[in-house]
Amino acid sequence: MAELDLEPRELTTLAALREEARTCRRCPLYQNATQTVFGEGPEHAPMMLVGEQPGDQEDLQGHPFVGPAGKVLDRALAEAGIDRKHIYLTNAVKHFKNEPRGKRRLHKRPNAYEVSRCKWWLDGELELVNPKLVVALGATAALALTGRAVSIGRERDKPVTFADGRAGIISTHPSAILRMRGDTEREAGLKSLVRDLSHAATRLAAKG
Repeated sequence: MAELDLEPRELTTLAALREEARTCRRCPLYQNATQTVFGEGPEHAPMMLVGEQPGDQEDLQGHPFVGPAGKVLDRALAEAGIDRKHIYLTNAVKHFKNEPRGKRRLHKRPNAYEVSRCKWWLDGELELVNPKLVVALGATAALALTGRAVSIGRERDKPVTFADGRAGIISTHPSAILRMRGDTEREAGLKSLVRDLSHAATRLAAKG
């Protein structure tokens, strides 16, 4: 079990951090989850994408962004010319917060306490990967990275400096696109996400 006073920097590799996170009990969310879903990608990826939390499929498979929202993200990344294998993907919260309802598990948004407790792991990932650019996908990721509540509509696709001094942008979470009504609205949502990711890639390239 992860000791609460252990600093992420004491774990000097992503593999060690991932193994430590496997038995995390820093908040109660592990109780209704199948497993910890840690981030994945190259150890020194130049770009990191941070989502909200694992969904049902991510919780079952143990990998980030492999469910319906992951398929939307894959399409957006491809259209933006970004190779998923070259970026680091993770979530602000590493356990699936859900409410059992019969045979289904209904998604519930993590609260500020849960986000703050799990920030310990995200800080470790940020330190070890050390990306040049970070993309916050959705309000929960933006809260974790900025330390404040964020309006996605007002702040998306604008250059931002996160609380730890890293450069990045804020965009919508792909799951929000899935919740949009009608094909026309969903296609517009996808185009906006593609635009944001394209701008992120441009800003990354400008950094060298």
